[in-house]
Amino acid sequence: MSALRAQLRAELQLVSRNGEQLLLTLGIPVLLLVFFGLVDVLPTDTDKPAQFLLPGILALAVMSSAMVSLGIATGFERSYQVLKRLGATPLGRSRLILAKIISVFCVEVVQMIVLLPIGLMLGWRPANATWLLAILVVLLGTSAFAGIGLTMAGTLRGEINLAAQNGLYLVLLLLGGIIVPMDKLPTPLRAVGHALPSGALADVMREALTGTSSMLGTSLVVLLLWAGIAPLVAARLFRWS
Repeated sequence: MSALRAQLRAELQLVSRNGEQLLLTLGIPVLLLVFFGLVDVLPTDTDKPAQFLLPGILALAVMSSAMVSLGIATGFERSYQVLKRLGATPLGRSRLILAKIISVFCVEVVQMIVLLPIGLMLGWRPANATWLLAILVVLLGTSAFAGIGLTMAGTLRGEINLAAQNGLYLVLLLLGGIIVPMDKLPTPLRAVGHALPSGALADVMREALTGTSSMLGTSLVVLLLWAGIAPLVAARLFRWS
């Protein structure tokens, strides 16, 4: 356990010292929530934009920490042979992976602590919130996006992985119903959005926090599939060096 605690502490220190990761995990979600919560320019069809925005921004926060931040950091560690060396130490690969997963959850807790009060100040009302479903959604989303991020980190070179993670992040942000409601997208893009993990996560999170999901059953099935398949693909394809 001492080795696990030491590695977890190292993982959290790396996150706190990395400006790009902090921007992705905290800066961008907070900026988007505050800006679009105050500037009513989105076609959300609600009196308070935050009522629509907050669940999507929380989904974005999970995606930022579980996929992009974890994936980029792991990709460079792999390129620099750090993972190979750590895997050969008494820490072992299983505790190394566990430390990374726990560090992601720690970051997500901080994200929720920051974003939920901002949402309240901007007009979000949790009267219809189902907190157990929200916790389940975060766990499923973390599994799905960590699997995607680690698949790319374990198969691509560090620089290519960096570009791929950021590019995919932008696509999932635009097509996932996070900022723009899914029903405002063109029909072909809407179909793609409903099949993406970001779209499913945002929709189920919206049901958990506001009770306004557009298609809860389908989104939950899509999210469960991504949460189950993505980690299996990562375990199958990941290469430590």
